[in-house]
Amino acid sequence: MAESDKKITNSLILIPKAERYIQYMIEVIIKMPRTEKFSIGTEYKQSMYRMLEIILYIEKTNDNEKLLLINKVDSELNVQRIFLRIMVKNCWIDKKKFDVAMEQIYELGKIIGGLVKFYAKNNKKYV
Repeated sequence: MAESDKKITNSLILIPKAERYIQYMIEVIIKMPRTEKFSIGTEYKQSMYRMLEIILYIEKTNDNEKLLLINKVDSELNVQRIFLRIMVKNCWIDKKKFDVAMEQIYELGKIIGGLVKFYAKNNKKYV
């Protein structure tokens, strides 16, 4: 399998992992206190949906734009990490839910990191 085929496979792996993560977080957000559910919970969900939309665009764009889109996904993951830290510090979610969510974000981040390295290394070829 060529290296570019591996990267395409990695980006496709993102989709089901992102779906599982989003499903888990929606269940967590539903159980949050009402006021936070409709404030930070809504912002969190919008960030996850933006991230998923960008992941789906990655497969459809040319190689010149992929690095930009991958970096946008990484930015959304960073926003979600911050939201999670705020949620756990304010006791809106418990430590176990926080740990599970952070582990899922970590898995997505590892894949994103590999894609960033690949497209950054080969960016000269695509410009």
